[in-house]
Order: sequence, then structure tokens, then C-alpha cells
Amino acid sequence: MASNMYLIWGSGSIPCWKAMLVLEEKGFGGYPNKLVSFSNKEHKGEDVMKLNPRGQVPTFKDGDIVVNESTAICQYLERRYADKGTKLIPDQPAEHASVLQRMFEISNIEQNMMKDYAYYMFRTKKEDQKEEVIKEKVTNAQKELAIWEGYLQASKPGNFVAGKTFSMADAFFFPFIAFSVRLGLNLDKYPAIKEYYNRVSKRDSVQKTWPPHWSTEEAKMDFMKDL
Repeated sequence: MASNMYLIWGSGSIPCWKAMLVLEEKGFGGYPNKLVSFSNKEHKGEDVMKLNPRGQVPTFKDGDIVVNESTAICQYLERRYADKGTKLIPDQPAEHASVLQRMFEISNIEQNMMKDYAYYMFRTKKEDQKEEVIKEKVTNAQKELAIWEGYLQASKPGNFVAGKTFSMADAFFFPFIAFSVRLGLNLDKYPAIKEYYNRVSKRDSVQKTWPPHWSTEEAKMDFMKDL
């Protein structure tokens, strides 16, 4: 079954990692795939563009079905293969609601920590960065982390972000935390997130999909240390 699948992805991309985690959790390890280089703009190459005119990854095929956008890929896999591997969105109404809530709530991490803060630090020249702007963005990112720290503190030890079992919410949440840790985030300030990160890092699906270049290259920036 996995042999009919094909994923085009980039190392260290949070959206790609989400999709790869779900593929592994559903039991589809070993699927055909192509790793593209962002620095060489291979995501704008013919292989990607013919499947996704936006020139973005992940791009996924399941037989003749093409699915782009990481969240769409994840939800497609869970619905299409609900009886395979890990059940990532539970049927029980309260558990189902909890997972959906956290899945969509993660957009706040993307906004406050990535789009507002990380993108500013990545894309703004050092001489053009404004201290008051950075301070505001740092405060907003810290508040966001504090909310998730509270969620994990309020749950039982060993739980995940939406309940007792690894779910789609974790496939969405973990890559953001791992990316932030790579860029200097000190989890000693967030002990519940630290325990969660250390535990989930050892999960088989995470180990198998860990961004390969992270093991061989140091991060070039560490601005997340300020959070």
C-alpha cells in the first residue's frame, strides 16, 4: 500500500514533518519519497510544480490522488486509512472534540512564535530590527508557550497535548516545539513542555522522521533562547 504513495518534502519543514509523522503513525513507513533542497529552490522545480502550482511542499500522492497542504494530507490519511496504525482522531465525542480543539488551536503557535517572531528575526536585517518590536513579539510568544505549559501541567503525567494517547494534535504540536528547541528555546522555563518534548522525541515515528540535516548541521540562529 505504501508503495503507491509518494511524498515530496524538505528537511526541517514543519508542514512536511507533520505529514511524515502521520504517515509513520499510520504504518506507511518506507513510502517512495523525494527530498528537495530549499536553498537550491528545488521546491519550485518541475517535479513539484506539476503537482502543486504553488511550488510548496509537502506534496503527496496516493495512487492517482494528489493532496497538497500538510493539514489536508494529515486529515486525508486519517480518514482514508482510519483502520490502520495509530488512531489519531478518536471517535468518542469528548476525546474527538479535545483533539480537534488542540489541532486548530496550534495555529496560535504558528502565528505568535513563527510568523510574528521567527519570521521577523529571520527576514529582517540586524540593523533594521527594532528593540521595541522584538520585545512585543517575545512577550506574545512567551504568553503562547505559557498557555501550552498550562495545558500539559493540568493533564496527568505521561499524557499528550489532547489526552492520554498520541493524536493528530501531537503530530501538529511537536514539530513546532522541536523547531524552537533547535533555535535555542530553553525548556527549563517550561518543565511540562520539557518532559513532553523529551518523551515524544523518543517515539519511533519521531525518530524515523527527524530532519536529517539537524543531525549534521548546527542551527545558524538561536533567537528562541529569549523566550
